[in-house]
Amino acid sequence: MTEKQGSGDTPLKRVMGPKLLLLFIVGDILGTGVYALTGQVAGEVGGAAWAPFLAAFLIALLTAFSYLELVTKYPRAAGAALYVHKAFGLHFLTFIICFTVMCSGLTSASTASQAFAANLFVSLGMQASPALVTLGAVGFMVLVMLVNLRGVSESVKTNVVLTLVELSGLLLVILLGFYAIAGGQADFSRVVAFDTPEDKSVFLAITSATALAFYAMVGFEDSVNMAEETHDPNRIFPKVLLTGLGLTATIYVLVSICAVALIPVGELAASSTPLVLVVKRAAPDLPMEVIMPVISMFAVANSALINMMMASRLLYGMSRQGVLPAFLSHVHARTQTPWSAILFTTALAVGLIVLVSAASDSEAIRALGGTTALLLLGVFAFVNVAVLVLRRDGVGHPHFRTWAPLAVLGAIVCLFMVTPFTGRDPIQYEVAGWLLALGVVMWGVTFLARRREAARLDPESLG
Repeated sequence: MTEKQGSGDTPLKRVMGPKLLLLFIVGDILGTGVYALTGQVAGEVGGAAWAPFLAAFLIALLTAFSYLELVTKYPRAAGAALYVHKAFGLHFLTFIICFTVMCSGLTSASTASQAFAANLFVSLGMQASPALVTLGAVGFMVLVMLVNLRGVSESVKTNVVLTLVELSGLLLVILLGFYAIAGGQADFSRVVAFDTPEDKSVFLAITSATALAFYAMVGFEDSVNMAEETHDPNRIFPKVLLTGLGLTATIYVLVSICAVALIPVGELAASSTPLVLVVKRAAPDLPMEVIMPVISMFAVANSALINMMMASRLLYGMSRQGVLPAFLSHVHARTQTPWSAILFTTALAVGLIVLVSAASDSEAIRALGGTTALLLLGVFAFVNVAVLVLRRDGVGHPHFRTWAPLAVLGAIVCLFMVTPFTGRDPIQYEVAGWLLALGVVMWGVTFLARRREAARLDPESLG
């Protein structure tokens, strides 16, 4: 198969092969979640903190199979929004799906930028004011924008460096953890103990912990938005995406086992930097108070870069398909990057940084992570249904094909995970409701601005 067959013409530059795509996926999934969530997950279920991470991996795997069929069938930059539009042909639903995915990326990138700025000033020994942290976060976001504008090759190369740094931090935790375990410092009885809160059953504790751990597994869906910049996506995507999911799940399970075996659950749950506790306990003579925060700073920088790459490609793809305003599809003649979409998403991210910095309730800020997972689980449910609906749509090239019962199970599980029966914090539904309300308003404005085009939208014209 030639590159053009099954992949289609695209003005974007194809620079990503299997290795770069694998690093992109691993770097996007690892992100900042595992550096901060291990203790909170352990606080929900006790020592068996590995179980929710494993459950989150299995849920992600079900939807990954559906994504693989769709991305190899329709290798376009628009991702989930394109699939839903092809399946249902409803402009409103397409717009909301697009907005939801984009919003999750921008929220993650803006909060990661704030975390980067805060860690930067701490590493410099400065007591920064909130205004200075906000200024630093905006400056970092502008830097991310410049890297993104420079070209996807430069963006991906930067991602490679940052991914290797954040991966080295997790491997350091695992290696030092097993070294300490071999030296007799571990208590393995904690690893299999379910110590749930008094007000929750074991099932509810596991589901709520899985809902939290799922935030650490999201990111694999971002890779489909890079389909137009990947060499031979029909052949490469299946093995690379499944390999990336397997690697990250293995790392999460090993990190959580080391953490619980070395540190009592109460200490882990009470710490905002649980992995620092682990390496300090495993190697007390090493300056981990300095090393791990610096690694964490690189990890959040990687999350911001990848999420901004995803958000800009998503808007570009949907604009090119006629669902969003045409100005978002402009591509720079020299760098071959979607410059108008990059500038637009950067402006939105800066706005989110300012809004988040004005919030005094830290609990609401932390709830954004759970809200991101909540919104994406809703998107995943639609993707699993879309893959079944689109079975009737034949294409002229070979593609991956998932087992239909897996897609059905994926839709059911994802729908269950967005319900209150999982024990989610109610604030997540409040934040999600406001975000979706904003999406409805944006849809109304877009529809009025392009009502003629919207009236003619036909899913058969997409791709």
